[in-house]
Amino acid sequence: MTATPETAVPDSLAEIIDDFQAMEESDRLELLLEFSRSLPELPAEIADRPELLEQVVECQSPVFLSLDVDDSPEHRVSLFFKAPPEAPTTRGFASVLYEGLNGLPAAEILAVPADVPDRLGLTRAITPLRMRGMSAMLGRIKRRLAQHEKLAQQPSQP
Repeated sequence: MTATPETAVPDSLAEIIDDFQAMEESDRLELLLEFSRSLPELPAEIADRPELLEQVVECQSPVFLSLDVDDSPEHRVSLFFKAPPEAPTTRGFASVLYEGLNGLPAAEILAVPADVPDRLGLTRAITPLRMRGMSAMLGRIKRRLAQHEKLAQQPSQP
């Protein structure tokens, strides 16, 4: 079965999109701010090792991400974000991605359509530059996973 853009969105992320779409446009920004308050802090093993974090330079605010892919057959992904509290929009976008994608198999995340940020219905409430920031976060996650998958597919050296 070929995945359509609708079927490529994991259930956890689709529920978040549905929550945004169910709200009046004027209330969606408040929901994004609620998400910003729920972004978890970095675990100590990452917070103490800044070299594990990659800055998403396309974001107006300093946001950093890291990911870990486990050794299970599904290659489940753990996501980690660092964004300042004084950047609630950026934190909100990071939290949406965290809640929608964290713990999923790498293949599911790689299949997420690039237009997911637009599906939140915030394009009139948020500047295009900030919307590009969320797109960049998703793109960075997918790029890092694609690089990881290539490494996993390379034959072992003798």
